[in-house]
Amino acid sequence: MDTSKELLFFFSALGAFNGIILGIYFFFFTRKKYLTNYFLGALLFALSIRIGKSVFVYFDPALPKMYLQFGLTACFFIGPCLYYFLKSAVKEVDVMPKSWKLTLLFWALFIITVGFIFPYEYFPKLWKQYFVKAIYFQWFVYIVYSGFTIKGILQKIISKKHKTTPSEMWFGMLFLGNFLLFLFYFLSIMHAPAVTYISGAVVFSFILYLIISILLYRKKTDDLFLLHGSKNAAKKIDSAEAEILFRKLETIMIEKILYKNPNLTLQDLSKEINISSHQLSQFLNNNLGKNFTSFVNEFRIKEACKIITSNNKITLESIGYDGGFNSKSTFFAAFKKHTGTTPSNYQLQALQV
Repeated sequence: MDTSKELLFFFSALGAFNGIILGIYFFFFTRKKYLTNYFLGALLFALSIRIGKSVFVYFDPALPKMYLQFGLTACFFIGPCLYYFLKSAVKEVDVMPKSWKLTLLFWALFIITVGFIFPYEYFPKLWKQYFVKAIYFQWFVYIVYSGFTIKGILQKIISKKHKTTPSEMWFGMLFLGNFLLFLFYFLSIMHAPAVTYISGAVVFSFILYLIISILLYRKKTDDLFLLHGSKNAAKKIDSAEAEILFRKLETIMIEKILYKNPNLTLQDLSKEINISSHQLSQFLNNNLGKNFTSFVNEFRIKEACKIITSNNKITLESIGYDGGFNSKSTFFAAFKKHTGTTPSNYQLQALQV
């Protein structure tokens, strides 16, 4: 291996290794725990495995087929992690919905089952002709969904007519980076001129070091994970206006029982009170010190507490669904967060009174 190839190998392999380290950081060591952190960590981890496979296979084609299968398997999680990373930021999701968990579980069971029945080592033609195409198609579909999720942000970045916030640039950059990575890999398997298989690894390393430089340069990084919160952090609604808005919110939430809608969004609620979603997010984050999900869950938990104390024949799971939660796990997690105890303990205490 000549000097240029040694440098290319070192740069690409180091990028994959640092991606795993950064993924672990977002999972376990960030000061504030947002759902976006976890999905970004999972995204970097999946990308690093995929890139690591590319690097080692490119420089050592005789590597066991198991590594090829392992790297391609990781591709099945790149698209979903990117999509849920962006959606959790745009929708201000705190607790992972049951539908997201089931989707990730489906992909995990699907690829593990396929890999077990048709291992790459014994079915290389099947993987090259069909499975690889299916993997890249799934990746592409999730990139399209991700693009629609942050369509407004991308339009602001491209048009330059409106000033973008650091968080908007952060999310836009991560999406565009993933799109470029996919593009280079796709062009590579299509044997496009001037594009080699290692190009994707080089692009990933460049994007990764750009992310690291941003994190090191900025004294504060938590705002990068709060798309709406960071946008409105500089301005706080005055106390008189905030009091009026709070009463209006509380009244409409109770009278229309909006909290019982498990699909209620920030945009839906802002339309009900005739203000923009940005103004509502600003009020919730800066004046009340909570995000949209926490605000709505407070009403749901109060409703659940009333039902628990008035009727002990209804199952706790049914109470959660009746209150507006879309899964048992989400209900239990939110209940403990807001009351400091589990629904079952609360029920026992209510029965003893």
